[in-house]
Amino acid sequence: MSGADFLEGLLDGVAVEWVALGDVAKYSDVRIDCTGIDERNYVGVDNLLQNRAGKTTSTYVPNEGRLIEYRKGDVLIGNIRPYLKKIWLADQSGGTNGDVLVVRPIHKALSSGYLHQVLTDENFFDYNMQHAKGAKMPRGDKARILEYKIPIPCPDDQEKSLEIQAKIVRILDAFAELTAELTAELTARKRQYKYYRARLLSFEANDVEWKTLGDVTKKWYSGSTPAAGSPEFYDGGDIPWLRTQEVKFSDIVETEVKITQKALEKTAAKWIPANCVIIAISGATAGRSAVNKIPLTTNQHCGCLEIDGAKALYRYVFHWVSLNYENIKALGQGARGDLNSSIIKGFKLPIPYPDKPERSLAEQARIVAFLDKFDALSNSLTEGLPREIELRQKQYAYYRDLLLSFPKPERVEA
Repeated sequence: MSGADFLEGLLDGVAVEWVALGDVAKYSDVRIDCTGIDERNYVGVDNLLQNRAGKTTSTYVPNEGRLIEYRKGDVLIGNIRPYLKKIWLADQSGGTNGDVLVVRPIHKALSSGYLHQVLTDENFFDYNMQHAKGAKMPRGDKARILEYKIPIPCPDDQEKSLEIQAKIVRILDAFAELTAELTAELTARKRQYKYYRARLLSFEANDVEWKTLGDVTKKWYSGSTPAAGSPEFYDGGDIPWLRTQEVKFSDIVETEVKITQKALEKTAAKWIPANCVIIAISGATAGRSAVNKIPLTTNQHCGCLEIDGAKALYRYVFHWVSLNYENIKALGQGARGDLNSSIIKGFKLPIPYPDKPERSLAEQARIVAFLDKFDALSNSLTEGLPREIELRQKQYAYYRDLLLSFPKPERVEA
């Protein structure tokens, strides 16, 4: 069945009326004090969730002043950038602050769950962003938000309308719940990976020799940033160029930015062979690591270790520096906490069975094989749970667009 046929079958020929949000819902105007409000029922933009949630927790709870009351079934919308896309369907009562809008259905033919799904649509986000006010920290325009048009199926038959809305919500909630289950499973698998990584990389003193990263490194590479805005260095480029924000304890298979051959010829940027251990050495990302599965270039804030395969396996080194992220980061110097080649190459790692090279590499390979399975399951974007979650999110978005693609009159304001 095609998407159009599916939607037509759901509507079964009923009329759809597009109405202003303000005609069927209103903002909560009830003010409450902080008595009885704690981390379980206070909602701020820091913990506002995109999807339906059973519980919510906040890192900050006000202990004085007045809050806006929300009730079970209200739709809560983040109202300050960058939280304009955060939306939560309240499953309890509580309080929130001025950074969150509390929208309450008032029309008998409008369900809370349906309104929540309608407002999580990208069209509403785009509309909200378009009309947001303020330069530094834009806020949604409350008056314009109430002008946003939403579809009400079969508005003259309350029972039929709510039945159609319930079917839509049930289908979309099923996808959302599956995604939530997969996300919870991913969290558990990441904890397992960290647990076994710590266990497998803990050795008795007599079983290892502590060497430096420099001892097992064949070559150290650094990078460069071609002058920003220079067309000859970027336009039409096909050479992968890595920035530190892309170093995220994972394999690098592509980069967001490409540079040209001219950039290689005229700047300090240089090719770095595949399967190096890359460590961010500057600023907020310092200490984070990755492995490049493709030859690439990097900016000057990446340090790249080409590991000597006769002494250590690059995947073994990667798991070790990943485990020691906090320890490496703590070695940073200056106000920015920057690292350098001397600091990185001086960091120590355990080499098992140092007097028996073949046995040492075999033991490293055993550890790597075990950890790589957990790593792929937890972090891979081409396999494992992250890939599955991405597919389910796309499936949810597809069906949400499909189920909410009601026919519009020729002239309907956005």
